[in-house]
Amino acid sequence: MNEVNDVIQLSLPAKPEFVSIARLASSGAASRMGFSFDAIEDIKVAVSEACTNAVNHGYKEDEVGQIRMVMDCDVQSITITVMHDGESFNANEALKKLHPIDTTVDLEEVNEGGLGLFLINTLMDRVSISTESGVAVRMTKLLTRDGVEQIADKVSTTD
Repeated sequence: MNEVNDVIQLSLPAKPEFVSIARLASSGAASRMGFSFDAIEDIKVAVSEACTNAVNHGYKEDEVGQIRMVMDCDVQSITITVMHDGESFNANEALKKLHPIDTTVDLEEVNEGGLGLFLINTLMDRVSISTESGVAVRMTKLLTRDGVEQIADKVSTTD
């Protein structure tokens, strides 16, 4: 018997005040699927970071844009793709800079650039970034952690 995936799609204005809607939608879907409280919190943070990046970096200040979010829910995982058609970036260069905050550096000197991608990569089980046309961040969280150890290089890119 084939399991049918549930697919949820949202289109939101690329404005900060709409990021919370994406968080609520992902939280609701993950809760319905049976994810733990901690896993749901991880998903919400990752979705917030991906949407915030789209808002802050995807469109010029006077440009009106949209964020599209697709949640593909199956029996083993939720895969959330956050996309926009705005400005792209060099994903490979950004990924080279992924690292936690250096605790030896004065807080006033910390550059927050790239921290969002670091968080997404840390909190989700699989991440891929496509920058071919706009940006699409695809994040997967496994319902059970059995397959996690099989994922050696979590983040992949397509430029």
